[in-house]
Amino acid sequence: MQAVKLVTTVAEIESCWEVVQALRPHLQRENFVLQVQEMMQDGYQMIYLSEDEKPVAFAGFRNMHMLYSGKIIYIDDLSTLPEYRGRGYAGRLLEYIHQLAKETGKQSIQLDSGYQRNNAHRLYLNKGYKLASHHFAREV
Repeated sequence: MQAVKLVTTVAEIESCWEVVQALRPHLQRENFVLQVQEMMQDGYQMIYLSEDEKPVAFAGFRNMHMLYSGKIIYIDDLSTLPEYRGRGYAGRLLEYIHQLAKETGKQSIQLDSGYQRNNAHRLYLNKGYKLASHHFAREV
């Protein structure tokens, strides 16, 4: 397993398509790079792990500062290709983010996860996360 890499180029964004699409199947490939670039302008960062030069796991996150929580890292996305799950990739990405949070003086790391993602919930609980709230959304 290689070191965690930070996405900085269009080629790296493109190389992560398959692992992103595994988590976000509603995305359209033709819009993917532009969407990630726009998100990066707003502070979104992507990291990934590769096996044989192929990205097999990724995380997307951003720094936030909110009244209720102070300075945090919010994890938008965390995914591993199905055939690579159970090998510790997501855990390594979380540990990288945990270390980054410590180094940058964050109070916490937060994320939302769909009710149906039981395997992900098990990982988060094993990594010390707590169920802290319900997330509400309303389409406009």
